[in-house]
Amino acid sequence: MKNELSIAFIGGGNMAAALASGLAGKVCPAGSIHVIDINQDSHAAWQARGMSTATAPDEALARCRVWVFAVKPQNMKDVVASTRQWLRDDTLVVSVAAGIRADTLAGWLGTPEAPWRRLVRCMPNTPALVGAGITGLAALDGVGQADRDLAASMLASVGEVVWVADDAALDAVTALSGSGPAYVFLFLEALIAGGQKVGLTAEQARQLALGTFAGATKLAAESSEPPSVLRERVTSKGGTTAAALAAFNAAGFAGIVEDAMAAAARRSRELAEEFGK
Repeated sequence: MKNELSIAFIGGGNMAAALASGLAGKVCPAGSIHVIDINQDSHAAWQARGMSTATAPDEALARCRVWVFAVKPQNMKDVVASTRQWLRDDTLVVSVAAGIRADTLAGWLGTPEAPWRRLVRCMPNTPALVGAGITGLAALDGVGQADRDLAASMLASVGEVVWVADDAALDAVTALSGSGPAYVFLFLEALIAGGQKVGLTAEQARQLALGTFAGATKLAAESSEPPSVLRERVTSKGGTTAAALAAFNAAGFAGIVEDAMAAAARRSRELAEEFGK
């Protein structure tokens, strides 16, 4: 744990809460975390964990080595403007806000002629709320190795991290892991409903569906073989799995997934254009 490290969360929603929970006592002391949230009703919970709070950006920001922007994208430009006076040369800015490109945020933090380059943009996902997230990160050219390591250690406190090259790659991350939990939940809904239709109770179907997902992903993660081989091992010619997979293929399952991810990536680019004005 880096006792000298201090972190400010600008925005105190669910993702900020998940990150702060992961960081406190591991990456830095709880007392070194400062949370800025306009919702004063949420402050008591932060304070109970030993963290300081404010309803608006304040001078405490100048003492924080890392700023984590976790506000809604439509509010980001105004929020950034309200924090700029407390930026220091060694401040590392980390953005977990969807829809705001790193270069856009860099321009808002600095000037068009001298954008703030010490910036890491991240795309986490909601399983971070239970410490099982995975986050894509991209750094601008002002981020040195020490800052990259620091950003990675922060996000690793709530799951795995994957570095990608740039904002374009983060659009792909958004389409896969950022939005991906919703795809999994949709498939779980379908499995549970299907289980009930073939004769299981709602609770039996739920337990079996959740256990199947957990076991299959664990097997895939720990196996040296690709998912295609693992799938083939479950599939006997002329058997029940083969019949189910044939139905999936007839409906164009792979194409549906590809189209869905393409739509998500396209929307990510559109939002960046919309919120980056």
